[in-house]
Amino acid sequence: MKITNLELFRIPPRWLFLKISTDVGIIGWGEPIVEGKSATVKAAVEEMKDYIIGKNPLEIEDIWQTLYRGAFYRGGPVLMSAIAGIDQALWDIKGKYLQQPVYELLGGKVRDKVRVYSWIGGDRPDNVAQAAQEKKDAGFTAIKMNGTEELHYIDSYKKIDQAVARVAAIRDQVGSDFGIAVDFHGRVHKGMARILFKELEPFRLMFIEEPVLSENIEALANMETFGIPIALGERLFSRWDYKKVFELNKVDIIQPDLSHAGGISEVKKIAAMAEAYDIAVAPHSPLGPINLAASLQIDAVTSNVFIQEQSLGIHYNQGNDLLDYLVNKAVFKYKDGYAHIPDSPGLGIEIDEELVCTKAKESHEWKNPLWRNEDGTIAEW
Repeated sequence: MKITNLELFRIPPRWLFLKISTDVGIIGWGEPIVEGKSATVKAAVEEMKDYIIGKNPLEIEDIWQTLYRGAFYRGGPVLMSAIAGIDQALWDIKGKYLQQPVYELLGGKVRDKVRVYSWIGGDRPDNVAQAAQEKKDAGFTAIKMNGTEELHYIDSYKKIDQAVARVAAIRDQVGSDFGIAVDFHGRVHKGMARILFKELEPFRLMFIEEPVLSENIEALANMETFGIPIALGERLFSRWDYKKVFELNKVDIIQPDLSHAGGISEVKKIAAMAEAYDIAVAPHSPLGPINLAASLQIDAVTSNVFIQEQSLGIHYNQGNDLLDYLVNKAVFKYKDGYAHIPDSPGLGIEIDEELVCTKAKESHEWKNPLWRNEDGTIAEW
């Protein structure tokens, strides 16, 4: 079996799908994307094409090593996301060729389902108590929300009070036995993060995400977190990036993204490293169905995964949502706050290729918002 072609589709709301074809008619799907940089990642995948065409798609590790180590410049969001999408598609092909779900090729399942959480509140969190109740009514047992709007390096206590009030309203609404995760989104610099950790202590949070930017991770070393678990990792792209996280011994949950951190092959290795440091895994997945399907295959074989992000109804999904491009829209089987692990061959999903081709003509030019502080300086989004 040989790889014969790679095709890329920029489709709304903000996704990039990759189709890899073979000479025996088996195809695989991947989702290589950096949100807001889809054209850049598309170009990166196309540049890797010469290293892939004619290769045996079953030799996944050798292809991964070729794409990563064969380049003098390596790592980073664009190159690792390009490799991630290719890797996903190769595992999809291998599973279909062997008539097995990917998890069977990775050692077999340790679970039949995985707990999932749902997003609420949008970029500037609003009406969060009502939204949390709606998710609880829908069967979810945990939610995540952005903690704040933009914050300067040192900012007003009014914004702190607003963030605390939103979390308090959710806890009052949904009760004590419900997971609440608060994403600082890298918007919070260390001076304000110290205050927020202290103020949020009473609400028994599931975790605080990205309390500081990953490039400032050393700030966590001496930061009192008041017993609140720390999660981060969506902006880390390889096991080499994660080395400093594990060595810091301050992070409780890592969040590699299957479309950013080198795909299934690399995230399995990252998760194994985390297990050796007694760290949990909660894969980052605010993207499309291929990303989630790949995440669930990793969840199936990874005992230190405790919860999975998913994008159904997320505020980014304007016009098209998570399930729209699937032939079988019930494949993930959300029930009682859990998602079923797809058990069909490969990634376990069937992409509606006709709709993908139609929507690719529409394409998208999604960019993240550009925020400024009141004084005009650029703020973290």
